[in-house]
Amino acid sequence: MRDAVTSLIANYDIKGRYLDRDAIDTLKSYFGSGMARVQVAASINADAAAIVKQAGSQLFEVVPELIRPGGNAYTTRRYAACLRDMDYYLRYATYALVAGDTDVLDERVLEGLRETYNSLGVPIGPTVQGIQIMKEIVKERAAKAGIADTSFVDQPFDYMTRELSEKNL
Repeated sequence: MRDAVTSLIANYDIKGRYLDRDAIDTLKSYFGSGMARVQVAASINADAAAIVKQAGSQLFEVVPELIRPGGNAYTTRRYAACLRDMDYYLRYATYALVAGDTDVLDERVLEGLRETYNSLGVPIGPTVQGIQIMKEIVKERAAKAGIADTSFVDQPFDYMTRELSEKNL
């Protein structure tokens, strides 16, 4: 797993270049948001189950056919699997959030997920909606905790939804 610093340095090393103004600005931004990243991660960590439960409830209000007979979250086992997967996305989004890099998402979430969802016939639309709902919940909680600029929260959640949405699942 790489972080923002490791990725930046690796890219400059491959090109054989010194760090320029853009690189320094990127580093300043990453380190400048460091405490806020840690605060958001701590908030997620302290209340992950509640975040997942709230996101699941909101998702099932928007897409109620998921919990109706024949839906992908119908039956207790499937419902629990849906919430388990949402927890999985939230946990890895937290890792990526702290790292300031989406590398861990490719390595640990997105690669195996495509094949698994294909084989199980899991619809990707509701998955994407659930991830976006969790993002909004995390951003709301961060704002309530006094973090003025929560834009960095978008990166891991948006990356997962973009990658899942662009793939032919």
